[in-house]
Amino acid sequence: MSDFPDIEPDEVELTEVIEHNEEAPTERSAARRVALQVLYEVDAAHHQVGDVIAARLQDQPQLSKRTVRYLRRLVMGVMENRDRLDGIIREYAPEWPLEQVAIVDRNILRMAIYELGVQVSTPVGVVIAEAVELAGLFGAEGTPRFVNGVLGALAENLEPIRKLFTPEPPDTGE
Repeated sequence: MSDFPDIEPDEVELTEVIEHNEEAPTERSAARRVALQVLYEVDAAHHQVGDVIAARLQDQPQLSKRTVRYLRRLVMGVMENRDRLDGIIREYAPEWPLEQVAIVDRNILRMAIYELGVQVSTPVGVVIAEAVELAGLFGAEGTPRFVNGVLGALAENLEPIRKLFTPEPPDTGE
């Protein structure tokens, strides 16, 4: 007799699937949702970025070329600037050691800070609202409040953050 409980194989759930019935309201919202999933997997499982992007795009064949372009730009920008972004998070959320911040929360903040620092044509309020929405969709109960607080504090002092990044030219949609 074993000390281990009897578990039927069909009772074990091997993956966690988070489904949302509502469609993303804009192409950029859709790009941000998929980008967050990519960044989460890369951060949690240490998979290769290119492989994860390819897998997520197979799951999302309806995404437009423009959305895919923005998704790639966002993911690669976060990955290339991760240390810089993490430093900003540490500065604006000093009571939370970065290693203890939930992976979802950490990557929502990375994406939003990257957008605030680089996508100067996107209004600050839009970036924060999108980040809070992602926090509500994918994060824990307190995530929207945490994300809003960090980004709200950061938004009051954007100039030094924007100087850390070379802004991209505005997206003309071409």
